[in-house]
Amino acid sequence: MRRILLLLVVSGLLTACDGPPKHASEHAGAGMPADPALAQVYDTSCKLCHANPASGAPLSGDRAAWSPRVAQGADTLLDHSINGYNGMPPMGLCMQCSEAQFLALISFMAGVELQQQ
Repeated sequence: MRRILLLLVVSGLLTACDGPPKHASEHAGAGMPADPALAQVYDTSCKLCHANPASGAPLSGDRAAWSPRVAQGADTLLDHSINGYNGMPPMGLCMQCSEAQFLALISFMAGVELQQQ
């Protein structure tokens, strides 16, 4: 009986792995900035939340999640990055980042080029 139950569980897991193709938003968070210095900052400061669906943060590359945020403007996003907002910690865990680096990181994660007004 236990063998049959184990077989059913294992076959169910294998079947679940062969599910439908993933949507683009399910692959969000997998990339890195092309600039090596920016990639290092992203890896040590941003990736923890913006590549983890469980964090609640908008995932890097998920344009749908970033769209309403981008609509608020670069200045607002920059302010949220520096001062914190909801679950976003002040300075986004990057105490040494400049405003230009924050804008470049936000642009990368949002998938759009942002310019300060």
